[in-house]
Amino acid sequence: MTYHGIIEATVIVIEVVAVAILAVGVVWVLGRAGVHRLQRRPWESVFVATRLGLGRVLLLGLEVLIAADIILTVVLELTLANIGALGLLVLVRTFLSWAIEVETEGHWPWQAASQRGEEYRLLDREQEERQARRDHG
Repeated sequence: MTYHGIIEATVIVIEVVAVAILAVGVVWVLGRAGVHRLQRRPWESVFVATRLGLGRVLLLGLEVLIAADIILTVVLELTLANIGALGLLVLVRTFLSWAIEVETEGHWPWQAASQRGEEYRLLDREQEERQARRDHG
């Protein structure tokens, strides 16, 4: 196998991993949401946890896809046109990542983690209530 063939195969493996992250992650998060509802957890906390989980899965999948694109372009196809196309692709995916980050976390990626907001406090309260029920029940 040639150098180019190895790199192309590596990129394909990375892209397959990204798709697997997305597929398995979405199934996992939605399955967990179903289990939480069957456990009669409050709808609001199930919704928040599901939305946060889906956002994280999407962010991770996008990051892995960006890595594959960078490897392919920089190692194999280093032309001005391909660098421009990669730049545009990374820009679009970065915008999507930021949009997902703002939606799931409630703040821009560069802002302090302390601004994550009420959603995490809601999940923490629910976990404390479950623990208290276990301790007393």
